[in-house]
Amino acid sequence: MAIPCLTDAERDQALKDLPGWSLGEGGQAIEIDLEFGDFNEAFGFMTRVALYADKADHHPEWSNVYNKIRVRLTTHDAGGLSARDVRMARFIDGIV
Repeated sequence: MAIPCLTDAERDQALKDLPGWSLGEGGQAIEIDLEFGDFNEAFGFMTRVALYADKADHHPEWSNVYNKIRVRLTTHDAGGLSARDVRMARFIDGIV
């Protein structure tokens, strides 16, 4: 089953509801930079997201340097942003 991309209006509304997130990759992804108290806290965050991502079958692109994490969400199967990315971003916001 094809995964539909968000419309421009849906994308814009989602960004209004996701403070701290910004558009990346020419509007095909949303991104956020996060900073934690230390590496252990950052790694714990990544572990919680990884468990959610496996259940949701939707995995973030991310990088980690000590206590800093950059998260990029896009749906490769859709060729851009989808509702999956918005759900993942909301989950991330809920545990930060």
